[in-house]
Amino acid sequence: MENSGINGCINNPLRKERSHEEFFRKPIPTSKSTQIKSASPYSGGQTWVVVKMVQNLNLFKILNETKGTKMKHFRKELWFEVPTRRAFINITPDVEACLKESKIKNGLLLCNAMHITASVFINDDESGLHHDYEVWLEKLAPHEPVSQYHHNGYEDNADAHMKRQIMGREVVVAVTDGKLDFGTWERIFYGEFDGRRKKRVLVKIIGE
Repeated sequence: MENSGINGCINNPLRKERSHEEFFRKPIPTSKSTQIKSASPYSGGQTWVVVKMVQNLNLFKILNETKGTKMKHFRKELWFEVPTRRAFINITPDVEACLKESKIKNGLLLCNAMHITASVFINDDESGLHHDYEVWLEKLAPHEPVSQYHHNGYEDNADAHMKRQIMGREVVVAVTDGKLDFGTWERIFYGEFDGRRKKRVLVKIIGE
């Protein structure tokens, strides 16, 4: 296939302008390789190059299948009031109830704490591990002496901000066939580091 067109552009039939509708309506050729002549500014002449024309990608198929599909979305706030200063609560049943209420079968679920002294994370529901978390976090950001923190001019919860930063704000879980697509021991937890007041957790689900 020889060079043609302006500035050495290849006369490639696949470069033909197509409308959006025509693009998705017509089948695209299967993958193949072809050799073309191309002018190289470095070789002083023409060289052979191999161009891989990858067609019929899964992405095109997905776009074609979902064209015109409107995604659903669902939002709900969960409220918690922990009577102690710190605690880890398994909120998986609450989140699963939100998913059931949403009627979304496939998509993504976001769950995040809406307070800067609380966390949402995924791990095992095992009391020994939770105790280890408590000890580890207290070593990293001890509550006392409260005077060690510049933030504690009017409050005593600087350590709670740091513990939240370590444990994270949010989790994202895939939704498959109407269920949370967990690993074997994965569960969603609310981590409270400055309790004794009501706080919110946001659940947002997007899918179909």
